[in-house]
Amino acid sequence: MDTRAKARAQREALASHSKPPDHRAMRFSFVYLMTNQPNGVLYVGVTSDLVRRVAQHRSGLIEGFTKRYGLKTLVWFETHQDIVAAIAREKEIKHWTRTRKVRLIHEANPAWHDMWPDISA
Repeated sequence: MDTRAKARAQREALASHSKPPDHRAMRFSFVYLMTNQPNGVLYVGVTSDLVRRVAQHRSGLIEGFTKRYGLKTLVWFETHQDIVAAIAREKEIKHWTRTRKVRLIHEANPAWHDMWPDISA
């Protein structure tokens, strides 16, 4: 699946995520990687609202690592069906070497394209 097709599939997952809450509907959670430039500083995060969380990183509203290093570019994310699985995956990725994280980005987004326009559209 090419990058554009994958982004389209992820947008569809996000679109279904942003529908009004329904106790029968499944909520999605996301693990994501932010950077300040291609091959720059990396941040791994987890959230149940990817659009809101990335907007917070981009605006610098939240004090901490991403604001300190200017990490405003979303370069990778994956969708999980529950927050417990997403948190476990985030912890797993946080313990990876930088090389392995970069490989993960390159597999899905070799140009380190900012995915913000894809998810916020």
